[in-house]
Amino acid sequence: MSVEKDEKQEEKKPESPKPTPQDVLVESKHTVTIGGKQLAYTVTTGTIVLKEEGDRDKESEGHKPKAAMFFTAYTLDGVDDKTKRPLTFSFNGGPGSSSVWLHMGVLGPRRVVMEFDGNLPRPPFQLTDNEHSLLDETDLVFIDPISTGFSRPVEGEKAKQFHGFKKDIESVAEFIRLYSSRYQRWLSPKFLIGESYGTTRASALSSHLLERHGLYLNGIMLVSAVLDFSTLDFPPGHDLPYILFLPSYAASAWYHRKLRVRRTLQNLLEEVREFALSEYASALMKGDALPKRERAAVVEKLARYTGLSADYIERSNLRISDQRFFKEFLRGEGKTVGRFDSRLTGIDRDTVGEHPDYDPSYANVAGPYTAAFNHYIRAELNFESDLPYHILNFQVWPWSYAEHENEYVRVYENLRQAMTQNPHMKVFVGNGYYDLATPFFATEYTFNHMGLHESLRQNVSMGYYEAGHMMYALLPALAALKADLAEFIQKAK
Repeated sequence: MSVEKDEKQEEKKPESPKPTPQDVLVESKHTVTIGGKQLAYTVTTGTIVLKEEGDRDKESEGHKPKAAMFFTAYTLDGVDDKTKRPLTFSFNGGPGSSSVWLHMGVLGPRRVVMEFDGNLPRPPFQLTDNEHSLLDETDLVFIDPISTGFSRPVEGEKAKQFHGFKKDIESVAEFIRLYSSRYQRWLSPKFLIGESYGTTRASALSSHLLERHGLYLNGIMLVSAVLDFSTLDFPPGHDLPYILFLPSYAASAWYHRKLRVRRTLQNLLEEVREFALSEYASALMKGDALPKRERAAVVEKLARYTGLSADYIERSNLRISDQRFFKEFLRGEGKTVGRFDSRLTGIDRDTVGEHPDYDPSYANVAGPYTAAFNHYIRAELNFESDLPYHILNFQVWPWSYAEHENEYVRVYENLRQAMTQNPHMKVFVGNGYYDLATPFFATEYTFNHMGLHESLRQNVSMGYYEAGHMMYALLPALAALKADLAEFIQKAK
């Protein structure tokens, strides 16, 4: 017995259209006391869908959803005229970092509780009201770039397209444009604040926002800045970073009491800056032609300023890279020092290697900030998601710098262009003396070489703190940083 088959194939049912990604927003009301005054504020947190303009002649490509960007916004209640209220967009660096560090460390109305000196507290970790929040001066919007925090590409889009210098700038700028439009903030004084690679992003955004969207900024705040990657890289034959890291090595030696003569930190650093730019720079420039007597004098001073042995400096050919310093500086005590904060120490499996096993200054903050934010966003701000909140996502690597192929990334020119076209824009730079990730002397060098016109140089100001990359982890530095940021906004708005 056979079964006849219909030669006509059944028509395939058309697939149901995929639901269009939608914004997901949650609002909540809170209060905080800053400077002895109780402030009421609204928090809006969630995701805004970013769309890409395509071919307007093709309906399917008109405004194509590309990603859902997560943010947390704080706005002061009772403000009748938003055009008088400053608005600050904040992000961190990496690349691959969420905005949690500036958010929960210094700017937001709630902060992570650390030990007084920034060391790791005993778990479980805690949150507290932040009496040093910047909310009394400005509304705050914390942005998580794609693949960080809860920010993700929409279904059908690949995350990799966002993992690069250019697309990162474009997507963050698009969020800023959307937020300013939807919440009617185009006439508000506007600021950016970024930390680490976030300062790279902020500097590039300053010109991109101006040129692409006509959005002019009142000011930019750069915390632990890097605007020229050539100041941080140690390949053979490139001597600049050895000069620029030296004052931070000296500050570390001063803090750990490895110098023969005690003096004030500022007095020491003034002397080391001068040596670095003169005798040391000249010695490195001469290379193998450096006379023995002159070489011996430089070795002696390097040992005096860094706390390293003359023998080690001689064997390293006068050139101490950052990784070697982390490992060698306290090798005799069986310890390493932190990259983000050289005040903090770690312990490796052994003491014979060239590089440390881990960065103790990052290990100190990773746990407290991760636990605190995951609790805060759900328990206090009522945002629910089963997605992991990516505090620091290494999956964004390799990060694309295609626009800077065969050259170092330099964004100080973007900043110079923005400051030139908008001469009212001000810049504040916060530096940690014990920051061995983005040393303060490298930042000074960058600003001294950006070619800013003399009439605009007064628009740049700098603050210095006896702490590290995340200077706000040290409570006295947190208070000082808040005071400096508040003064900057008051003058620039």
